[in-house]
Amino acid sequence: MSQTHIRFDWAIKKLFRNKANHVVLEGFLSELLGKQIKIQSILESESNQQTEDDKLNRVDIVAENDQGELILIEVQNSTEQDYFHRMLYGTAKLITDFLEKGEPYGKVKKVYSVNVVYFSLGQGADYIYKGKLEFRGLHLEDKLKPSINQEKLFKIKEIYEIYPEYYVIKVNNFNDVAKNTLDEWVYFLKKSQIKEEFTAQGLTEAKENLLVDSLSEEERANYLRYMENRRYERSIIEGSRSEGRLEGRLEGRLEGLEEGREKGI
Repeated sequence: MSQTHIRFDWAIKKLFRNKANHVVLEGFLSELLGKQIKIQSILESESNQQTEDDKLNRVDIVAENDQGELILIEVQNSTEQDYFHRMLYGTAKLITDFLEKGEPYGKVKKVYSVNVVYFSLGQGADYIYKGKLEFRGLHLEDKLKPSINQEKLFKIKEIYEIYPEYYVIKVNNFNDVAKNTLDEWVYFLKKSQIKEEFTAQGLTEAKENLLVDSLSEEERANYLRYMENRRYERSIIEGSRSEGRLEGRLEGRLEGLEEGREKGI
């Protein structure tokens, strides 16, 4: 039986600023982005600052890797209709925040936006989505590429390497069958469990460092309170949905009766 580990969002909020735990985050990002990630530093963001308010339904963290690229990781627990817009805002804000006044546009930092969502975002049956920008010709349908000078100057091969890239992990769409090492991470995101046979980067360290039993008495109490808040929020949301469905059915019946009366049925 796999042990239950600390939820990823709480680890982001409380544990991943500790350099000893960077290897866990590096492993997750390396598996997702398909390249080796080495975290240089964890930067302050709007909601990863230490607060006593554990009722927030989202947490985020900003990491800078050893290439100077920025990685924004957000975990969203409940439905947010304008979440796609917030993804865009988050990357735009990072870009402007990290470009000094007077610096040339060529100094704009590459941004990765990693979004772990526990609600039904948009319409789509897959559980991992990737978005990146490409320019295609309207007539010839060719792909616009950087010039040779631009390739040398900015060390790129494709234009999309300049622009933000977006990843969306729809955790609840995962069928619990891990077919590769990235799936092993998604399994952990969904179940907070790590199977003995898992070999994904970072999970060995997560297995040791993210055990609930390894927390101090105070940390464990805070974590259990945090989890109770999550359960309470889910209960409120599900209750509201049930009420809405019931009201919808009742309204439908009343409208049907009214139409029947008008038709003399």
